[in-house]
Amino acid sequence: MSTIMIKEPRAQTRRPDTDLAHVERLGSTRGTRFFRHVLLCAIGAVMMYPLLWMLSSSFKPDTEIFTNLGLWSTDWRLDNYLAGWNALQYPFDLYLVNSLIIAALTIVGNLLSCAMAAYAFSRLDFPGRKFFFALMLGTLMLPGHVLLIPQYILFSQLGWLNTYLPLVVPNFLASNAFFIFLMVQFMRALPRELDDAARLDGCGSFRTFWRIIVPLCTPAFATTAIFTFISSWNEFFSPLLYLTDSELYTVPLALRQFIDSEGQSSWGQMFAMSVVSLAPIIGFFIAGQKYLVKGIATTGLK
Repeated sequence: MSTIMIKEPRAQTRRPDTDLAHVERLGSTRGTRFFRHVLLCAIGAVMMYPLLWMLSSSFKPDTEIFTNLGLWSTDWRLDNYLAGWNALQYPFDLYLVNSLIIAALTIVGNLLSCAMAAYAFSRLDFPGRKFFFALMLGTLMLPGHVLLIPQYILFSQLGWLNTYLPLVVPNFLASNAFFIFLMVQFMRALPRELDDAARLDGCGSFRTFWRIIVPLCTPAFATTAIFTFISSWNEFFSPLLYLTDSELYTVPLALRQFIDSEGQSSWGQMFAMSVVSLAPIIGFFIAGQKYLVKGIATTGLK
């Protein structure tokens, strides 16, 4: 009668030098992570200092702003906010509304026109598609200052000066190549089988775009909306060039009025209204932050 010998598994033991090396690597990893976190916090503090200094200066009197570069003041006051709101020819809420109107129309124009142009470049086959796409990308290398004089002459002949039309209408004509390229990269990642299935169901190109592609491009649209809002809200030169009536001024032009060429500048009031003008940007960015990260990650723009 045969017997089966069962060997008991040996207990795995580590050598003392191996355990010591493992502990050293673990300690080194934790030390490296701690050093990285400290370094990132220090860099973040340096980058945040101008913003914190502006916030602190908005509560200081004008005589203390440039004499005390620290963040703590000996005389905190809200007078800058109360006086700055009505310091200009019109209340500051008028300039906020003007900027919001321009930003909203700019966002709508970029989303509609750039999305349709990106759909044509990424999903449709037409003669010269690659050539026109390369030509569109070539406009990214064209300096914007080259177009200032021709555009000004064109808008002047159309009678659009001192209106919002020069600031809004070009966005409805797919004039921003960067957003077109961003959406093209996103739409190319969508499966082609979706178009084939929609075609079998009797959908044309426009219906496929509106019913299939648009709902799937929410991250790309959110990214475009955030970048468009920030650039439109902070735009200074174009409103300065086309707007002459102070009732139509945007927030950047209104902030410029606090600086007097004769040296009688209201710095505290200007910093206070600058803090107020940053609130919409911060709120818009926080609301769409997750879509912004997802949109950038899925379009390959890193």
